[in-house]
Amino acid sequence: MENFKILKMEINMLDECVDLYINTFTKEPWYDVYESRNQVVNFFKNHFENNYFCGYVGILDKKIVALSIGMKKPWIKGMEYYIDEFCVSYELQGKGIGSRFLKEIEKDINHLGMNAIILLTEKDYPSEKFYLRNDFKSLGDLIVMGK
Repeated sequence: MENFKILKMEINMLDECVDLYINTFTKEPWYDVYESRNQVVNFFKNHFENNYFCGYVGILDKKIVALSIGMKKPWIKGMEYYIDEFCVSYELQGKGIGSRFLKEIEKDINHLGMNAIILLTEKDYPSEKFYLRNDFKSLGDLIVMGK
């Protein structure tokens, strides 16, 4: 894994990122279904158009194998990095790539003046265990609400 590196996500990476996203989230345990590839392309484009957008890709052997779609989020104690979507290639999960990717992201956001990472994840999914292993803590007094 010596040739693993992270880069800021750029618009010219869109197609490869969309492929990774679809190929990951249509498999277990998520089994997401999309109306079309274009729906996912638009999702990414909407993030790119956000002036607080902050995305990363993890590259192994010149191929994007991990991605983090997020944004700088103002908070009373400064700026935080909010991860909206995070994934590692389904075939490479469990090999330490996600943990290394998160560590490199954390170094970069600290360099950019962001002081925390926040995210939402599915309760009792493998992702919850992954984040807990990577020193995230459940904020038990918060609930997700929608309308």
